[in-house]
Amino acid sequence: MNPSPQTKNQAYEAATREIHAVLSGESDLTAQMATIACILHHRLPHFFWTGFYRHAAPRTLVIGPYQGTLGCLRIRFDQGVCGACASTEQTVIVPDTHAFPGHIACDPSSQSEIVVPVFDTHHRLIAVFDVDSTQPAAFDAVDQLYLEQIMTRFANPQSIA
Repeated sequence: MNPSPQTKNQAYEAATREIHAVLSGESDLTAQMATIACILHHRLPHFFWTGFYRHAAPRTLVIGPYQGTLGCLRIRFDQGVCGACASTEQTVIVPDTHAFPGHIACDPSSQSEIVVPVFDTHHRLIAVFDVDSTQPAAFDAVDQLYLEQIMTRFANPQSIA
């Protein structure tokens, strides 16, 4: 069962506070990514796979820090939900992964997905943040709002209050 909007809001607020507290003063990108993936994965009950795919090669994403089952190692910009997010540089919410054309089934348990682009301070794509759920239609505007805010603050540390 998907969490209520109120439960999601509370979980995201707690996760956001924890992320800011733990990452205060941390400048290593890998440490930041690993921490964000871990905190969100364990704070949000509908998260099954949680992690980053780094823009590490031309039009290719390479797996970064994550929590969950084995992920795909490389994803081209013309493949799957992560590729769609990277190529459009827009958040993509997929209520039914099996209905998404070209979905990459790294784990067949994935039923829904949200992928958020991550930009550096010069608005260059550095990664995408990918979350899968075993529940259909698990992601909505609440997830999008919080995940976009977290990714913006993470990639632009001077915006962290």
